[in-house]
Amino acid sequence: MKVAVLGAGAIGAYVGAALHRAGAEVHLIARGEHLAAIRREGVRVLSPRGDFVAHPHATDDPAHVGPVDHVFLGLKANHYAAAGPMIKPLLHEATSIIAAQNGIPWWYFHGLRGPYEGHRIESVDPDGAVTAALPLERAIGCVVYAATEIEAPGVIRHLEGTRFSIGEPTGDLSERCASFSRAAVEGGLKCPVEADLRKDVWIKLMGNIAFNPISALARATMAGIARHEGARELVVAMMQETVEVAWRVGCDPGVSIERRLRGAEKAGEHKTSTLQDLERGRPLELDVLLAAVVELADLTGAQVPVLRAIHAVSDLLNKNLVRTA
Repeated sequence: MKVAVLGAGAIGAYVGAALHRAGAEVHLIARGEHLAAIRREGVRVLSPRGDFVAHPHATDDPAHVGPVDHVFLGLKANHYAAAGPMIKPLLHEATSIIAAQNGIPWWYFHGLRGPYEGHRIESVDPDGAVTAALPLERAIGCVVYAATEIEAPGVIRHLEGTRFSIGEPTGDLSERCASFSRAAVEGGLKCPVEADLRKDVWIKLMGNIAFNPISALARATMAGIARHEGARELVVAMMQETVEVAWRVGCDPGVSIERRLRGAEKAGEHKTSTLQDLERGRPLELDVLLAAVVELADLTGAQVPVLRAIHAVSDLLNKNLVRTA
């Protein structure tokens, strides 16, 4: 199996290192000091499950890799629309694109029978730009239940979780999903192939939609938010509104809010990816989290006043951040 990891950051480099350990031909596409460190010393993974080092090929030019079986996207979703030129050299007629993203994916209504089949979510796929870069027929969804950080260039700190659930938008249990899953499992990851990945999308989103923007607005860790009485009540309200939207588009997450809160607390003093981006002066990945769910609320008639309020202030924070970058 030949795999390219486009965006070999904390998650991408961790997955790439695991696949390489399993014997896959892995190519990490990164840049800057991180790329230089990987070229010198490999990817060093520090994990409570055991440290290890992997030495996959690393480059900043996909043309040096050529066509692969799978492209694993470790990019933030707000970079997808511009990813076409980077992805094109990696594609052959059957290459899949496995997008490990938070929030509502651009493929959400692709192959989903019902009143919204084929509907494009503007906040996720503005003017179809993401679909143009990442064709729907190549898409494999991926929901990440792992927490990692770049501790230093080339060094990945794995905090907890090894599950990467994947699935076809159509619900088919395909061989391309099965083959990637087998390699991931051989590399030490959990990688179930789900017939209904949208359920996992909403389960993960229940936490992200609340903890990510609040962490940026309050400069707080996940455990810090959960410990604060008022912030915890705000999280519960946001989760309740999110579940209502999920029901209206035909999905029951099937997980209680209290259980989802306990799961978030287990991450401890972990900084969400949104807070990490804020501290580094990077644009915040909010459209696929908040804006998308507010758009779906408008589509279905759901009332989401708390989500709208948090979206407004976090969007203002993001616009100010982008303006000063």
